[in-house]
Amino acid sequence: MSRRSDAAYVANVIRVWAERYLDVADAAAEVAQEKTVTVRETRAGRLQQEVTVGRHRLTADEPVEAGGLDSGPGPYDLVLAGLGACTSMTLRLYAERKALPLDRVTVRLRHFRIHAVDCENCETKEGMLDRIERAITLAGNLNDEQRKRLLEIADKCPVHRTLTSELEIRTVEERD
Repeated sequence: MSRRSDAAYVANVIRVWAERYLDVADAAAEVAQEKTVTVRETRAGRLQQEVTVGRHRLTADEPVEAGGLDSGPGPYDLVLAGLGACTSMTLRLYAERKALPLDRVTVRLRHFRIHAVDCENCETKEGMLDRIERAITLAGNLNDEQRKRLLEIADKCPVHRTLTSELEIRTVEERD
């Protein structure tokens, strides 16, 4: 491999794969950790992080131009992935419950920073704001009314509600 970022990515994939077979984790501890997301530095690069959710592992990083190795999605990419997955899952469950002919959902998302004055529906009118653009493709033999209702349901997915609600984040220090 000629690019350092490619070599680091491949090494990380092999490490994560091997850990599934080498870790002899206590099953009770793993179950207790299923609802916890743990993020820690890999030390493979300045910004590369290992994200662990129960038995699942993935890598987060920043692009090379931001000081990372580009070995995984960045933090905002992961937020968008959570919103997109939740949106798609919510639409699938609703369509199944209502027996709608929804064949497939595709959600494309982008994150931007915009000037508050450019947001006509926002209370804040000064400084910068975050904007997420979400484009949903609904494949299937759906009529206009069903499509409209599915788009309304998209705004009811739990992650969407969390991102648009008042949110409190409490931070505490845990010492080794």
